[in-house]
Amino acid sequence: MSQKSLTIALAGNPNSGKTTIFNNITGTRQKVGNWPGVTVEKKEGIVSKYGYELKIIDLPGTYSLTPFSVEEIIARDFVLDECPDVVIDIIDASNLERSLYLATQLRETDCKVLFALNMADIARTRGIKIDADKLSELLDLPIVFTIGNKNEGIDALLKKAIELAESDVDTSGRRKVKYSKDIENSISKLRSFIEKNSGISLPYKTRWTIIKLLENDKLVRERVLQKAGDQGRNIIQEVQLHRELLADRFNDDSEIVMTDERYGFIAGIIKEVLTTITKQRIDISRNIDLVLTNRFIGFPIFIFFIWAMFQLTFSLGVYPMEWLDTSVNWFSISLDGLLPDSLFKDLLINGVIAGVGSIIVFLPNILILFFCIALFEDTGYMSRAAFLMDRIMHLIGLHGKSFIPMLMGFGCSVPAVMATRTLESEKDRILTILITPFMSCSAKLPIYIVLTGIFFSAKAGTVIFCIYFAGIILAIVTGRLFRSTLLRGADAPFVMELPPYRVPMVKSLIIHMWDRSKMFLKKMGGVILIGSVVIWTLSAFPQNIQYSRDYLAETNSVIALYDTKIATANGLDMQHLENKRDAAVAQLETAQKTEKMEKSYMGRIGKTLAPVFAPLGIDWRGSVALLTGFVAKEIVVSTMGILYLAGDEGSDTLKDALLSSDMTPLSALAMMVFVLLYLPCLATVATIKQETGSFKWTLFSITYCTSLAWVAAFCVYQGGKIIGFS
Repeated sequence: MSQKSLTIALAGNPNSGKTTIFNNITGTRQKVGNWPGVTVEKKEGIVSKYGYELKIIDLPGTYSLTPFSVEEIIARDFVLDECPDVVIDIIDASNLERSLYLATQLRETDCKVLFALNMADIARTRGIKIDADKLSELLDLPIVFTIGNKNEGIDALLKKAIELAESDVDTSGRRKVKYSKDIENSISKLRSFIEKNSGISLPYKTRWTIIKLLENDKLVRERVLQKAGDQGRNIIQEVQLHRELLADRFNDDSEIVMTDERYGFIAGIIKEVLTTITKQRIDISRNIDLVLTNRFIGFPIFIFFIWAMFQLTFSLGVYPMEWLDTSVNWFSISLDGLLPDSLFKDLLINGVIAGVGSIIVFLPNILILFFCIALFEDTGYMSRAAFLMDRIMHLIGLHGKSFIPMLMGFGCSVPAVMATRTLESEKDRILTILITPFMSCSAKLPIYIVLTGIFFSAKAGTVIFCIYFAGIILAIVTGRLFRSTLLRGADAPFVMELPPYRVPMVKSLIIHMWDRSKMFLKKMGGVILIGSVVIWTLSAFPQNIQYSRDYLAETNSVIALYDTKIATANGLDMQHLENKRDAAVAQLETAQKTEKMEKSYMGRIGKTLAPVFAPLGIDWRGSVALLTGFVAKEIVVSTMGILYLAGDEGSDTLKDALLSSDMTPLSALAMMVFVLLYLPCLATVATIKQETGSFKWTLFSITYCTSLAWVAAFCVYQGGKIIGFS
């Protein structure tokens, strides 16, 4: 027999532990995408428990169901339109009063609601005691205590959810907010008006629809008009009369009055169910914040954490990176010995393996970086970072909330640009979008690791940190410039919640790390593979090249010359001559490959670009690699792996080729600065167009970023030459 399927939605305030509970329930059995029609992350997972197939939906964190933001609209529409079997409201037990506002709104939708009083341990340490039985009695719904980060109470929560889903309780008659006499009277009269007109069809339950219309909910008004047609206009007119009547009675808008009465209802519940034990207690989070958000030492600590993250990413990642590098090298050599010489073999070894293989070795570094970012988020430190940056962000007319997308940009610029939609001001959104690409995303990290590992090996972690920090500084300078010219406006006020510090669960950290890293792996089989094949094709053709020298004749001449000398030599002289012969032949082979590469289609493109990049100390091969980075920044490394003749012997050859090329530590530094700042990848450009809704701002972002990149790299290279740095 097939299992019965139930849909359970998880709702709750931000920082209530909702995602932790979702991860505990679903583990790695998660599917992450976007909600239909909007680019807001959607998480769902399917698990089999107690004879049921449970589809768990993680709704966006929200403080209410009033449709002021995309998250609130998504959460409300899912509850109302999809009608999940049960909605579990994850409530922060240590902040019950704030959490109950969303809870009362969920109750008014007439869905089956179950409360999970999460973080019960934190509530206890704060001396807070909640009478769950009394709360359950007052609201007439089941309640379960949970401690999400310790996986306590989760099984009981699922059992209670299944029990509630299978029960036949009538949710419409259960206890909800009871408004004042005047409001309830208006609700009653509007209900009678609707019932008398039997032809009226409402999109939602009658009482809830009336309450939303009295609150002047624009979305509900539109849906009533769509659903009820001409009768809908009659309802809206009748509702407007009652809104005017209530405004006259209370001397305020009805939505404000009803919100106040909800809070009054919540205040009454709090008095009944919550007691605070009077004792001297230590608030650990507050004491930690005395240090981490201190105006004098908080920022240096933040800088140290970021430095440590990149130092760890490089130093710890070097070992598994070497193992992967060795494996890719062994695989390439094995195929070289197994396959006969052909165009396909050249494509496979010098195109696919050289391109994709040169990128996949950086997977350990990417995993470590994302693990550190997940650690900042799950401990609650990410909010403190935004708080610390608030004063600095005000220098450019933004607030600390704008720093959250910038921090997300360390992972990937696409979700970082999307995250700007949480900002209320359009000018703030555009300004944040324009400076977010200056944050070094994870796709740029392999480029930094290659160049710093070769030219700055002893101080690689510090150099990478300086590159990242330079991006932040230039973002601030750019923001100040734009706020003073293109996007003038007053500073926005900033109030940001600082959630309590929590000990993160290893399981949750790994899930967050893996979710982000999957995007990197998907690129391996997608855009990077295609890009590597295209680059190989452009560098391998045309096949018939007219060389400037007869390399075959010169090689035979060198071999004949040395063979004659070797025939008359003995002992050490013979070995010395053989080494000189092999070196001379290898030099001719390299010269032939270099000329072939220069006369290929890719070489012609590079020679055309060379004059633009020559003042930056970047040769034609580096310029082509940078050009391909528009598709995806990871392709820069795979292009270098192909163009610098690394295809035959793996990454070691890339290191040798770069060291033997014209590239110096100074030109490598200039190239990293250019990579830091120049135009975003194709996916980010498309997202900027989508979020700004303007080709003008998109083209401006591309032009400004690339121009600034060239100027900054020019200053680094030419300035370095002047002071004698090489």
